[in-house]
Amino acid sequence: MSSRKVDLRSDTVTLPTDEMLEAIRHAELGDDVYGEDPTVNKLEEMAAKRFGKEAALLVTSGTQANLVSLMCNAQRGETVILEAESHIYWYELGGVSAIAGLLPWPVTSQRGALNPRDVENAVKPLDLHFSRPTLVCVENTHNRHSGTVITPEEVKAVKKVAEKHGLRLYMDGARIFNAAVALGVDVKSFGDCVDNLMFCLSKGLCCPVGSVLVGSSAFIQKARRARKLLGGGMRQAGIIAAAGIVALEKMVDRLKEDHENAKLLAAGLAKLNGVKVDPETVQSNIVCFRVDGVGARNEEEFMKELKARGVLVSSFGGGKLRMVTHYGIAKEDVEYAVAAVESAVQKTFGKNV
Repeated sequence: MSSRKVDLRSDTVTLPTDEMLEAIRHAELGDDVYGEDPTVNKLEEMAAKRFGKEAALLVTSGTQANLVSLMCNAQRGETVILEAESHIYWYELGGVSAIAGLLPWPVTSQRGALNPRDVENAVKPLDLHFSRPTLVCVENTHNRHSGTVITPEEVKAVKKVAEKHGLRLYMDGARIFNAAVALGVDVKSFGDCVDNLMFCLSKGLCCPVGSVLVGSSAFIQKARRARKLLGGGMRQAGIIAAAGIVALEKMVDRLKEDHENAKLLAAGLAKLNGVKVDPETVQSNIVCFRVDGVGARNEEEFMKELKARGVLVSSFGGGKLRMVTHYGIAKEDVEYAVAAVESAVQKTFGKNV
Protein backbone atom coordinates (compact mmCIF):
# COMPACT_ATOMS: atom_id res chain seq x y z
CA MET A 1 0.00 0.00 0.00
CA SER A 2 1.44 3.34 -1.06
CA SER A 3 1.91 6.03 1.58
CA ARG A 4 1.21 8.66 -1.06
CA LYS A 5 -2.41 9.68 -1.63
CA VAL A 6 -3.74 11.34 -4.79
CA ASP A 7 -7.49 11.72 -4.38
CA LEU A 8 -9.11 12.24 -7.77
CA ARG A 9 -12.58 10.97 -6.87
CA SER A 10 -14.12 14.44 -6.98
CA ASP A 11 -13.47 18.14 -6.46
CA THR A 12 -15.71 17.81 -3.39
CA VAL A 13 -12.67 16.53 -1.48
CA THR A 14 -11.06 19.98 -1.59
CA LEU A 15 -10.15 21.51 1.76
CA PRO A 16 -10.71 25.18 2.63
CA THR A 17 -7.76 27.51 2.26
CA ASP A 18 -6.09 29.14 5.24
CA GLU A 19 -7.71 32.42 4.20
CA MET A 20 -11.13 30.76 4.29
CA LEU A 21 -10.48 29.35 7.76
CA GLU A 22 -9.46 32.80 9.00
CA ALA A 23 -12.56 34.32 7.40
CA ILE A 24 -14.72 31.72 9.16
CA ARG A 25 -13.01 32.45 12.47
CA HIS A 26 -13.62 36.18 12.22
CA ALA A 27 -17.02 36.13 10.48
CA GLU A 28 -19.65 38.55 11.73
CA LEU A 29 -22.69 36.42 12.61
CA GLY A 30 -26.42 36.73 13.10
CA ASP A 31 -29.58 34.65 12.74
CA ASP A 32 -30.09 33.98 9.02
CA VAL A 33 -33.67 32.73 9.47
CA TYR A 34 -34.43 36.28 10.58
CA GLY A 35 -32.31 37.59 7.70
CA GLU A 36 -29.86 39.02 10.22
CA ASP A 37 -26.58 37.32 9.34
CA PRO A 38 -24.51 40.07 7.68
CA THR A 39 -21.99 37.64 6.19
CA VAL A 40 -24.71 35.56 4.55
CA ASN A 41 -26.37 38.71 3.24
CA LYS A 42 -23.08 39.89 1.76
CA LEU A 43 -22.46 36.55 -0.01
CA GLU A 44 -25.98 36.49 -1.43
CA GLU A 45 -25.65 40.06 -2.70
CA MET A 46 -22.29 39.23 -4.30
CA ALA A 47 -23.67 36.11 -5.98
CA ALA A 48 -26.76 37.83 -7.36
CA LYS A 49 -24.66 40.68 -8.77
CA ARG A 50 -22.15 38.23 -10.26
CA PHE A 51 -24.87 36.52 -12.30
CA GLY A 52 -26.92 39.62 -13.07
CA LYS A 53 -29.89 38.43 -11.01
CA GLU A 54 -32.05 40.22 -8.46
CA ALA A 55 -31.44 37.96 -5.47
CA ALA A 56 -29.68 34.87 -4.16
CA LEU A 57 -30.07 32.24 -1.45
CA LEU A 58 -27.44 30.21 0.40
CA VAL A 59 -28.41 26.54 0.78
CA THR A 60 -26.67 23.56 2.29
CA SER A 61 -25.83 21.61 -0.88
CA GLY A 62 -26.19 21.36 -4.64
CA THR A 63 -28.77 18.61 -4.28
CA GLN A 64 -30.84 20.80 -1.97
CA ALA A 65 -30.47 23.69 -4.42
CA ASN A 66 -31.75 21.55 -7.27
CA LEU A 67 -34.67 20.22 -5.25
CA VAL A 68 -35.68 23.68 -4.04
CA SER A 69 -35.56 24.94 -7.63
CA LEU A 70 -37.65 22.06 -8.94
CA MET A 71 -40.26 22.77 -6.28
CA CYS A 72 -40.35 26.49 -7.07
CA ASN A 73 -40.27 26.29 -10.86
CA ALA A 74 -43.02 23.70 -11.28
CA GLN A 75 -46.04 22.26 -9.52
CA ARG A 76 -46.68 18.66 -8.51
CA GLY A 77 -47.75 16.45 -11.39
CA GLU A 78 -46.05 18.59 -14.04
CA THR A 79 -43.24 17.49 -16.36
CA VAL A 80 -39.59 18.54 -16.20
CA ILE A 81 -37.48 17.91 -19.32
CA LEU A 82 -33.84 17.14 -18.54
CA GLU A 83 -30.77 15.47 -20.02
CA ALA A 84 -30.81 11.69 -19.63
CA GLU A 85 -27.54 11.54 -17.65
CA SER A 86 -28.04 14.67 -15.62
CA HIS A 87 -27.18 14.79 -11.92
CA ILE A 88 -30.81 15.52 -11.02
CA TYR A 89 -31.91 12.32 -12.77
CA TRP A 90 -29.06 10.04 -11.67
CA TYR A 91 -27.77 11.05 -8.27
CA GLU A 92 -30.47 12.75 -6.20
CA LEU A 93 -32.47 9.74 -4.93
CA GLY A 94 -35.43 10.50 -7.17
CA GLY A 95 -36.22 13.66 -5.23
CA VAL A 96 -37.57 15.16 -8.44
CA SER A 97 -40.49 12.72 -8.09
CA ALA A 98 -40.49 11.64 -4.44
CA ILE A 99 -40.45 15.16 -2.99
CA ALA A 100 -41.06 17.69 -5.78
CA GLY A 101 -43.76 15.42 -7.26
CA LEU A 102 -42.66 16.03 -10.86
CA LEU A 103 -42.51 13.71 -13.85
CA PRO A 104 -38.92 13.67 -15.17
CA TRP A 105 -38.72 13.37 -18.96
CA PRO A 106 -35.12 12.39 -19.86
CA VAL A 107 -33.74 13.44 -23.25
CA THR A 108 -30.61 11.74 -24.60
CA SER A 109 -27.80 13.94 -25.89
CA GLN A 110 -24.47 13.40 -27.63
CA ARG A 111 -22.26 15.20 -25.10
CA GLY A 112 -24.51 16.58 -22.40
CA ALA A 113 -25.84 19.57 -24.36
CA LEU A 114 -29.56 19.30 -25.07
CA ASN A 115 -30.44 19.58 -28.75
CA PRO A 116 -33.21 22.18 -29.13
CA ARG A 117 -35.03 19.91 -31.60
CA ASP A 118 -35.07 17.09 -29.05
CA VAL A 119 -36.42 19.47 -26.43
CA GLU A 120 -39.09 20.58 -28.89
CA ASN A 121 -40.06 16.95 -29.53
CA ALA A 122 -40.24 16.27 -25.79
CA VAL A 123 -42.85 18.98 -25.22
CA LYS A 124 -46.16 17.17 -25.12
CA PRO A 125 -49.24 19.03 -26.33
CA LEU A 126 -51.71 20.33 -23.76
CA ASP A 127 -54.03 17.37 -23.57
CA LEU A 128 -56.22 15.77 -20.91
CA HIS A 129 -54.01 12.66 -20.96
CA PHE A 130 -50.59 14.29 -20.56
CA SER A 131 -48.70 15.81 -17.67
CA ARG A 132 -48.25 19.51 -18.40
CA PRO A 133 -44.64 20.45 -19.30
CA THR A 134 -43.40 23.35 -17.22
CA LEU A 135 -39.64 23.25 -16.85
CA VAL A 136 -36.42 22.43 -18.73
CA CYS A 137 -33.20 21.75 -16.81
CA VAL A 138 -29.67 21.97 -18.19
CA GLU A 139 -26.42 20.99 -16.47
CA ASN A 140 -23.19 22.93 -16.95
CA THR A 141 -20.52 21.63 -16.86
CA HIS A 142 -21.93 18.16 -17.43
CA ASN A 143 -20.61 15.65 -14.94
CA ARG A 144 -21.29 12.30 -16.64
CA HIS A 145 -20.20 13.66 -20.02
CA SER A 146 -16.61 14.30 -18.86
CA GLY A 147 -17.16 17.85 -17.70
CA THR A 148 -18.50 19.07 -21.03
CA VAL A 149 -18.87 22.85 -21.23
CA ILE A 150 -22.22 24.02 -22.58
CA THR A 151 -21.77 27.41 -24.27
CA PRO A 152 -24.10 30.38 -23.69
CA GLU A 153 -25.15 30.09 -27.34
CA GLU A 154 -26.22 26.47 -26.81
CA VAL A 155 -28.16 27.40 -23.68
CA LYS A 156 -29.84 30.29 -25.51
CA ALA A 157 -30.99 27.90 -28.24
CA VAL A 158 -32.73 25.76 -25.60
CA LYS A 159 -34.12 28.90 -23.96
CA LYS A 160 -35.72 29.90 -27.26
CA VAL A 161 -37.63 26.61 -27.39
CA ALA A 162 -38.60 26.89 -23.73
CA GLU A 163 -39.96 30.40 -24.21
CA LYS A 164 -41.90 29.32 -27.30
CA HIS A 165 -43.81 26.82 -25.16
CA GLY A 166 -44.02 28.92 -22.00
CA LEU A 167 -41.53 26.77 -20.07
CA ARG A 168 -39.03 27.94 -17.49
CA LEU A 169 -35.31 27.15 -17.87
CA TYR A 170 -33.19 26.19 -14.86
CA MET A 171 -29.47 25.48 -14.82
CA ASP A 172 -27.74 23.06 -12.49
CA GLY A 173 -24.54 25.07 -12.57
CA ALA A 174 -22.67 23.20 -9.86
CA ARG A 175 -19.46 23.80 -11.84
CA ILE A 176 -20.58 26.85 -13.82
CA PHE A 177 -17.44 28.78 -12.91
CA ASN A 178 -15.44 25.98 -14.57
CA ALA A 179 -17.49 26.55 -17.71
CA ALA A 180 -16.92 30.31 -17.63
CA VAL A 181 -13.17 29.94 -17.07
CA ALA A 182 -12.87 27.31 -19.82
CA LEU A 183 -14.60 29.61 -22.32
CA GLY A 184 -13.01 32.81 -21.04
CA VAL A 185 -16.40 34.49 -20.59
CA ASP A 186 -18.11 36.39 -17.80
CA VAL A 187 -20.27 34.01 -15.77
CA LYS A 188 -23.07 36.56 -16.13
CA SER A 189 -23.45 35.39 -19.74
CA PHE A 190 -24.93 32.18 -18.34
CA GLY A 191 -27.17 34.00 -15.90
CA ASP A 192 -28.64 35.91 -18.84
CA CYS A 193 -29.64 32.62 -20.53
CA VAL A 194 -31.75 31.08 -17.78
CA ASP A 195 -34.54 31.98 -15.38
CA ASN A 196 -32.55 30.79 -12.38
CA LEU A 197 -29.52 28.64 -11.55
CA MET A 198 -27.40 27.32 -8.75
CA PHE A 199 -23.65 26.96 -8.25
CA CYS A 200 -21.65 24.95 -5.73
CA LEU A 201 -19.20 26.51 -3.32
CA SER A 202 -17.90 23.13 -2.15
CA LYS A 203 -16.38 21.78 -5.37
CA GLY A 204 -13.65 23.59 -7.30
CA LEU A 205 -14.16 26.75 -5.24
CA CYS A 206 -12.88 24.81 -2.19
CA CYS A 207 -15.44 25.80 0.45
CA PRO A 208 -16.25 23.18 3.10
CA VAL A 209 -20.02 23.31 2.47
CA GLY A 210 -22.76 25.14 0.61
CA SER A 211 -24.33 26.13 -2.70
CA VAL A 212 -26.07 29.30 -3.85
CA LEU A 213 -29.27 29.83 -5.85
CA VAL A 214 -29.72 32.97 -7.94
CA GLY A 215 -32.85 34.29 -9.65
CA SER A 216 -35.57 36.89 -9.44
CA SER A 217 -36.61 38.31 -6.09
CA ALA A 218 -39.96 36.49 -6.34
CA PHE A 219 -38.24 33.17 -7.10
CA ILE A 220 -35.80 33.53 -4.20
CA GLN A 221 -38.65 34.41 -1.85
CA LYS A 222 -40.36 31.14 -2.82
CA ALA A 223 -37.04 29.29 -2.59
CA ARG A 224 -36.49 30.52 0.97
CA ARG A 225 -39.80 28.96 2.00
CA ALA A 226 -39.00 25.72 0.17
CA ARG A 227 -35.59 25.58 1.89
CA LYS A 228 -37.35 25.94 5.24
CA LEU A 229 -39.81 23.18 4.32
CA LEU A 230 -36.87 20.88 3.62
CA GLY A 231 -35.33 21.65 7.01
CA GLY A 232 -32.76 24.01 5.53
CA GLY A 233 -33.34 27.12 7.61
CA MET A 234 -29.92 28.01 9.06
CA ARG A 235 -28.99 30.22 11.98
CA GLN A 236 -25.44 31.63 12.23
CA ALA A 237 -24.72 30.53 8.67
CA GLY A 238 -22.08 33.21 8.24
CA ILE A 239 -19.47 30.57 9.09
CA ILE A 240 -20.42 28.97 5.75
CA ALA A 241 -20.85 32.22 3.87
CA ALA A 242 -17.49 33.62 4.97
CA ALA A 243 -15.64 30.94 3.03
CA GLY A 244 -17.97 31.53 0.07
CA ILE A 245 -17.02 35.20 -0.07
CA VAL A 246 -13.33 34.28 -0.22
CA ALA A 247 -14.13 31.74 -2.92
CA LEU A 248 -15.84 34.28 -5.17
CA GLU A 249 -13.05 36.79 -4.62
CA LYS A 250 -10.00 34.52 -4.83
CA MET A 251 -10.71 31.00 -6.12
CA VAL A 252 -12.41 31.41 -9.51
CA ASP A 253 -9.45 32.33 -11.71
CA ARG A 254 -7.32 29.48 -10.35
CA LEU A 255 -9.74 26.93 -11.85
CA LYS A 256 -7.67 27.32 -15.02
CA GLU A 257 -4.91 25.35 -13.29
CA ASP A 258 -7.31 22.44 -12.70
CA HIS A 259 -8.24 22.44 -16.38
CA GLU A 260 -4.61 22.39 -17.44
CA ASN A 261 -3.91 19.47 -15.11
CA ALA A 262 -6.94 17.60 -16.46
CA LYS A 263 -5.66 17.98 -20.01
CA LEU A 264 -2.23 16.79 -18.89
CA LEU A 265 -3.86 13.81 -17.19
CA ALA A 266 -5.89 12.88 -20.26
CA ALA A 267 -2.86 13.20 -22.54
CA GLY A 268 -0.85 10.92 -20.25
CA LEU A 269 -3.58 8.27 -20.05
CA ALA A 270 -4.06 8.35 -23.83
CA LYS A 271 -0.47 7.18 -24.31
CA LEU A 272 -1.07 3.97 -22.37
CA ASN A 273 -1.97 0.78 -24.20
CA GLY A 274 -5.25 -0.62 -22.97
CA VAL A 275 -6.54 2.76 -21.80
CA LYS A 276 -9.24 4.53 -23.81
CA VAL A 277 -9.64 8.28 -23.48
CA ASP A 278 -10.03 11.09 -25.98
CA PRO A 279 -8.07 14.13 -24.73
CA GLU A 280 -10.03 16.35 -27.12
CA THR A 281 -13.19 15.78 -25.05
CA VAL A 282 -11.60 17.16 -21.87
CA GLN A 283 -12.76 20.75 -21.54
CA SER A 284 -12.70 21.38 -17.81
CA ASN A 285 -11.52 19.42 -14.77
CA ILE A 286 -13.11 15.99 -15.37
CA VAL A 287 -11.45 13.08 -17.17
CA CYS A 288 -13.43 9.94 -17.97
CA PHE A 289 -11.64 6.89 -19.31
CA ARG A 290 -12.00 3.17 -19.88
CA VAL A 291 -9.54 0.32 -19.52
CA ASP A 292 -9.70 -2.71 -21.83
CA GLY A 293 -11.12 -5.63 -19.89
CA VAL A 294 -12.58 -3.56 -17.09
CA GLY A 295 -16.31 -4.06 -16.88
CA ALA A 296 -18.96 -4.27 -14.22
CA ARG A 297 -17.49 -7.48 -12.75
CA ASN A 298 -13.90 -6.42 -12.23
CA GLU A 299 -14.20 -2.67 -11.95
CA GLU A 300 -13.79 -2.77 -8.17
CA GLU A 301 -10.72 -4.96 -8.52
CA PHE A 302 -9.04 -2.43 -10.78
CA MET A 303 -9.97 0.46 -8.48
CA LYS A 304 -8.46 -1.46 -5.56
CA GLU A 305 -5.21 -1.80 -7.49
CA LEU A 306 -5.20 1.95 -7.99
CA LYS A 307 -6.00 2.54 -4.32
CA ALA A 308 -3.10 0.29 -3.33
CA ARG A 309 -0.91 2.70 -5.28
CA GLY A 310 -2.46 5.67 -3.49
CA VAL A 311 -4.72 6.85 -6.30
CA LEU A 312 -8.46 7.18 -5.68
CA VAL A 313 -10.93 7.39 -8.57
CA SER A 314 -14.70 7.15 -8.91
CA SER A 315 -16.83 4.97 -11.13
CA PHE A 316 -19.63 5.68 -13.58
CA GLY A 317 -20.28 1.94 -13.94
CA GLY A 318 -19.68 -0.51 -16.76
CA GLY A 319 -15.93 0.09 -16.72
CA LYS A 320 -16.13 3.88 -17.08
CA LEU A 321 -13.92 5.58 -14.52
CA ARG A 322 -13.61 9.26 -13.58
CA MET A 323 -10.78 11.43 -12.33
CA VAL A 324 -11.34 15.03 -11.24
CA THR A 325 -8.56 17.59 -10.80
CA HIS A 326 -8.90 20.24 -8.13
CA TYR A 327 -7.18 22.54 -5.64
CA GLY A 328 -4.44 20.53 -3.96
CA ILE A 329 -3.65 18.42 -7.04
CA ALA A 330 -0.38 19.48 -8.67
CA LYS A 331 1.30 18.49 -11.93
CA GLU A 332 3.44 15.98 -10.03
CA ASP A 333 0.28 14.29 -8.70
CA VAL A 334 -1.08 13.98 -12.23
CA GLU A 335 2.12 12.33 -13.42
CA TYR A 336 2.03 9.97 -10.45
CA ALA A 337 -1.61 9.05 -11.20
CA VAL A 338 -0.77 8.20 -14.82
CA ALA A 339 2.07 5.96 -13.66
CA ALA A 340 -0.27 4.28 -11.17
CA VAL A 341 -2.82 3.51 -13.90
CA GLU A 342 -0.04 2.05 -16.05
CA SER A 343 1.10 -0.17 -13.18
CA ALA A 344 -2.45 -1.23 -12.28
CA VAL A 345 -3.19 -2.20 -15.89
CA GLN A 346 -0.05 -4.36 -15.98
CA LYS A 347 -0.95 -6.02 -12.67
CA THR A 348 -4.61 -6.62 -13.48
CA PHE A 349 -4.44 -7.58 -17.15
CA GLY A 350 -0.79 -8.16 -17.93
CA LYS A 351 -0.89 -5.45 -20.61
CA ASN A 352 2.46 -4.57 -22.12
CA VAL A 353 2.08 -0.80 -21.75
